Amino acid sequence: MSIQLVESDFQILACFPVMSQLRPHLEQSKFVEQVRYQMKEGYQLAFLEVEKQAVAIAGFRISSCLASGKFLYIDDLVVDELNRSHGYGKQLFQWLIEYARNHECKHLSLDSGVQRFAAHRFYLIQRMSITSHHFSIEL
Repeated sequence: MSIQLVESDFQILACFPVMSQLRPHLEQSKFVEQVRYQMKEGYQLAFLEVEKQAVAIAGFRISSCLASGKFLYIDDLVVDELNRSHGYGKQLFQWLIEYARNHECKHLSLDSGVQRFAAHRFYLIQRMSITSHHFSIEL
């Protein structure tokens, strides 16, 4: 078992089956191009691999703002539905915390859809706090 950042298009594509469980609107044929585009803006993709298969994926970026200073923001965090309850999500989350610390981030944050109750339980178990409401409008 290992956690690593994607480097190759092959690794990005290998993350698609798991990522599509969280983001079903994504198209496999456009996934590599989309991830590469986001990488130009600071997005990174990490994956936990078991027996040469990605079973947990995290898409994240490091940024800074006046409210929080330097922080790591998790865009995507998902464990393959057939591999849940094995501790893979916790391992990947802890890796993200260490990555943030190693990059001198003051905070780690994410948004989670209001309907994702199991994810919310996981985040609370990881000692995250609910610190704000996220509002949006479609344009």
